[in-house]
Amino acid sequence: MTTWIATTQTSKLEDRSADIAATGATAAPDLQLTGEEFQALRGFGGCFNELGWLPLQRVSEEERDQIIKELFSPDEMNFTFNRAPVAANDFADHWYSYDEVEGDYEMEHFSVENDESTLIPYIHRAQEWQPDMQLFSSPWSPPTWMKRPKAYNYGRLIQTPENLTAYAKYLVKYVQAYAEHGITVNQLHVQNEVFADQKFPSALWDSEAMKVFIRDYLGPAFEEVGLDTDIWLGTLNGPEDMAWTGGGYGMRLNNYNRYVDNILFDDEARKYIKGIAYQWAGQNCIARTHESWPEIELIQSESECGMGDNSWEYAEYIFHLINHYLRNGATAYTYWNMILDDQDSTWGWWQNSLFTITADTNEVRRNPEYYVMRHFSQFVRPGAKVLGTTGHFNSMAIAFRNPDGTIAVVAQNALETEMPFEFADPADASRGIKATLAPRSFNTFVLD
Repeated sequence: MTTWIATTQTSKLEDRSADIAATGATAAPDLQLTGEEFQALRGFGGCFNELGWLPLQRVSEEERDQIIKELFSPDEMNFTFNRAPVAANDFADHWYSYDEVEGDYEMEHFSVENDESTLIPYIHRAQEWQPDMQLFSSPWSPPTWMKRPKAYNYGRLIQTPENLTAYAKYLVKYVQAYAEHGITVNQLHVQNEVFADQKFPSALWDSEAMKVFIRDYLGPAFEEVGLDTDIWLGTLNGPEDMAWTGGGYGMRLNNYNRYVDNILFDDEARKYIKGIAYQWAGQNCIARTHESWPEIELIQSESECGMGDNSWEYAEYIFHLINHYLRNGATAYTYWNMILDDQDSTWGWWQNSLFTITADTNEVRRNPEYYVMRHFSQFVRPGAKVLGTTGHFNSMAIAFRNPDGTIAVVAQNALETEMPFEFADPADASRGIKATLAPRSFNTFVLD
């Protein structure tokens, strides 16, 4: 039996299984399996942000429960691999860290009290549906007194032994504090967007500083207290070998190998690094890392956020990103803002989200990217393996083998016209099918 779920701009998650025709073929021009199996997936998820939790409190309890269920229930979007910020990020309610007492190198004043009314209950609601949920966390900014300038936005951590030791202790205490709240942090990613010098909480890290911090401070600190949280090199929003600047009249060069390989070729740093996370401009790096370091696990750590208009065109772009990252070795794809209202952000750039809860009437809307993510996350189960494919739809489709043996094929028709689509498995003629995909549609086929 084959199930076909289709989404267009006017019809969402429609069951079109009755419209599938069996071909009995072992070859297909559009998409067929090659017999290759690649990485197993951890799963899909999103980021727990304060500006997602707060509008969720304005809807009825029934609506709130329904949204949480849709995001995390194994029978719905099944978000199993999620992200949290270490203190304030760009979608926090306000800027803060867990210790703003100047010179507190022993972290005696460390506290996650701020999170106890926002991020921690948000994660607890997800755990109701996903008790074994995996979580990775990353800081956007160290405490301001460790930085130059002393601000959450812009700048760098001042690289003194006292600061580096204290900051490693800060991150250890974060993992321990969340564990006391019943939340396991499976992975700690050292810095969100190491190349971002932004008006929101951020901190720049060059390659040498990152290597030294992981090798000489963070890794040993985790080891000393026996944390089993994995350290990841991430999240990398680059490097970009060349980027245009100044409206396109200048350029910035940032050699990929001198950043990434400078860290990975250091055996003492490398022994602590369990994986690498890429996002944004990192999409141009992941293939190179996967080819050079196939033994290192890779994930996509933040879906690109758009401009808040939640357009169908941008959802089509997100489909491309998911396909690109998973075809280049990523074991997970993480959405950014799961929920937002429709007002301006705290720093001026509004962004897309899976759900919108309007500020005036508290209307709940499911946006186009909700359906893109669901076409993957509901039907491609944790542990599924990416399969090798060939055919004319290769840039618009991808196939997986689920742990139960079913084959999930997620296919887009980006064209403005209906397109015939044929799929075949050379090893099993019963999986040969054909269908007609609607224009500008997303489709998932699940084959027994």
